[in-house]
Amino acid sequence: MPETSELTSAHAFHPLDISAIAFWEKDFRNRDDTFAELRAVDGLTWHRPTESMFPHEETGYWAVTRHADIRHVSQHPELFSSSNGISMDPMPAEIQRSMTFFLTMDPPEHTRYRRLISMAFTPKQVRRIEAQIEANAKRIVGELLDDLDSGEPVDFTDAVSKKLPMLTISEMIGIHPDEHEAVAFAAESVFSASDDEYAGGLEEQAVFLMTQLGILTGAGVELAKKRRLDPRDDLMTNIVNAEVDGHRLTDDEIGAFMVLLGSAGNDTTKQTTSHAFKALIDNPDQRRWLLEDLEGRIGGAVDEFIRWSTPVISFARHAAVDTEIAGTPIAAGEKVVLFYCSGNFDDQVFDDPYRFDLDRFPNPHVGFGGGGPHFCLGKQLAVMELKHLFTELLTRLPDVELGDPEYVRSDFVHGVKRMPIRRV
Repeated sequence: MPETSELTSAHAFHPLDISAIAFWEKDFRNRDDTFAELRAVDGLTWHRPTESMFPHEETGYWAVTRHADIRHVSQHPELFSSSNGISMDPMPAEIQRSMTFFLTMDPPEHTRYRRLISMAFTPKQVRRIEAQIEANAKRIVGELLDDLDSGEPVDFTDAVSKKLPMLTISEMIGIHPDEHEAVAFAAESVFSASDDEYAGGLEEQAVFLMTQLGILTGAGVELAKKRRLDPRDDLMTNIVNAEVDGHRLTDDEIGAFMVLLGSAGNDTTKQTTSHAFKALIDNPDQRRWLLEDLEGRIGGAVDEFIRWSTPVISFARHAAVDTEIAGTPIAAGEKVVLFYCSGNFDDQVFDDPYRFDLDRFPNPHVGFGGGGPHFCLGKQLAVMELKHLFTELLTRLPDVELGDPEYVRSDFVHGVKRMPIRRV
């Protein structure tokens, strides 16, 4: 298979190179200066493929950077398909399917699987999950207070951000406590494999990614088998028993769902927590405003947490037919990449988008996707986690100062690796 450099493209690459590793090493704000230029261009811009850990024959992609265009693509699955993969980076569709399960499906297949998963979240299960979230949020913040009493810096991402979402997922589906850490690391690694801290070099990154996928898949398959033999009052039991139109999930399908739940359900909330906490410390006026009526304002604040953080940077689609976006002809089979990180800072939609504004209304962010059939299934769970966790943080945490965060290098997840805090 030819190297990327040998491939030919039907379109000229735009001079602003958003595929380069160096571009994704810039901070979020500086990257958006480039995206702002792309948003101002008539139509779409064509870009070279990113460097990939897998051999491929891709010739490039269209960058979808405006809020309106992201929503248009998201809401028309008959024009823009997910079945050939949703990754900006070139990657075999079958590997993407093992990572993202029904995200790489189109209706009606996607609809059936989404209904199967949704059926498992019964009102009783949702109440049970929320009670667990509330109790865990209280415990996590209590442990953070104890750690801060030492006077030494505490890594907020390790002590807080990563704990609640992984505990939530592990407890609601019944993962044994002894396996929490391994599953949490594997889930985090799936989204961060392109960062050299996790694996160096493209070949090593590919092996590392496949290893972590195996851990998550294996955990899901093993747990599904156990619940078929020994049902419990947990979400996994509901998942193995869910049925739509005579169809039930196989163990292998549940293993694939475990990857999606462990990575998407864990890492996105984790990253939002870190970014939102930093924003609250950096904007004390916003924190004071929120505390004036925490119960009444936290719902709207969570929307701004997610817009500001944009934990998922991009997803891709492929044109199912010849079509167009913003006047640009798109040929069937061509790849389009939806840059949520750009759409959430589009000044045609958001007044003063670089201002962290908890009273922003309306706030039509695309942090949960741009609508359509792939709108985030985990939205309710993420909102519950963020509401309970920040209620505890805002009402119990003393004044702290932040050290410099360290960020994950990725074109998929807006990640914070470490963020030290200490009591003032």
